Amino acid sequence: MMHKLPLKADHVGSLLRSAPIQSARKAYQQKEMTQAELTKVENIEIKKLVQKQIDIGLKAITDGEFRRLFWSHDFFVGLDGIEFIEVDRGIRFSDGVKTKPIAFEIVDKIKFNHHYMIEHFKFLKQTVDELGDGSQVAKFTIPAPSVIMYRYVNEREKVIYPDATDMFKDLARAYQEMVQALYEAGCRYLQFDDTTLTTFTDPKFSTMMVETTGLALPELLHTIIETTNTALQDNPEDLTTTVHMCRGNFRSKSMHADGGYDYVAPFFDQLNYDAFFLEYDDERSGGFEPLKDIKRRDVEIVLGLITSKTPTLEDVDYIKNRIQQASRFIPKENLALSPQCGFASTEEGNDLTVEQQWAKLSHVIKIAEDVWN
Repeated sequence: MMHKLPLKADHVGSLLRSAPIQSARKAYQQKEMTQAELTKVENIEIKKLVQKQIDIGLKAITDGEFRRLFWSHDFFVGLDGIEFIEVDRGIRFSDGVKTKPIAFEIVDKIKFNHHYMIEHFKFLKQTVDELGDGSQVAKFTIPAPSVIMYRYVNEREKVIYPDATDMFKDLARAYQEMVQALYEAGCRYLQFDDTTLTTFTDPKFSTMMVETTGLALPELLHTIIETTNTALQDNPEDLTTTVHMCRGNFRSKSMHADGGYDYVAPFFDQLNYDAFFLEYDDERSGGFEPLKDIKRRDVEIVLGLITSKTPTLEDVDYIKNRIQQASRFIPKENLALSPQCGFASTEEGNDLTVEQQWAKLSHVIKIAEDVWN
């Protein structure tokens, strides 16, 4: 029997790439392996990954984003009108760490046209159904619509979309069709990953978003809410949609968004999500007080109290105390626990071993069982 979603012990989705995946992707990038050969390796490794998640007791099962180079880029280039582009330098994280020098750009009107990731989900669901006992659910993750702002704006786009609000309207329609296509493929648990809502108090990134869109911050926030809700409107009741609000995660380094959720928490009730995955693994996220602004009681707040950046297992009593502190602002029955982010937002992954990753996830499950069962 399926459990209520999201689960009391959940996870954000991406997982450290296995050695065979890393070798195969490298061979493919060097044109030593065909796409069909790469897909065969991916299928084998994803089946192993699904089995491992089931074995340790996870109920929300992902493909670890094993087929992706970058958590967001791979999705956007699957929409008509968006293409990959090589750039001079990658995205800079703390300590000067940089991602691969790739980005994406808009080259035509944005449309949905049978996104290739639909097949990725179908394989995941088929595998979960085959290996699971019926209590697991295939969970799929895609970037939130607002993540489109982390792109290269070329001269052609300025002609295609002289007004950014028109771009967001096309994007919302494309997302709405994508969500429906995933549902028709059997998806019942969909997570958006968002890196924008936590940046509104970060001068560097809020300025970047204003310059990219030409919209003032209040107008931009309204546009994000409107675009997201259009993407999720008319969702079937048995489709759970959540959002993970990310503060940057690459090779165990952070990127932006120091500060709490004070600015955006008052708007959470306006977003048509069923749950919010919030990062709370260090002081950068602030306290739990902003949670008081969430008045809805049909949503769940998933506390990202376990870090995916380091291998050290958090003190159990400390985590339980943090959950108790959060319950002063949100009833405990509306809370859940997860790592603060995925373990591999890009194919490089965070700086810990696969064994340490599984220990972290087992830690989440054990603590959640103690707290809620």
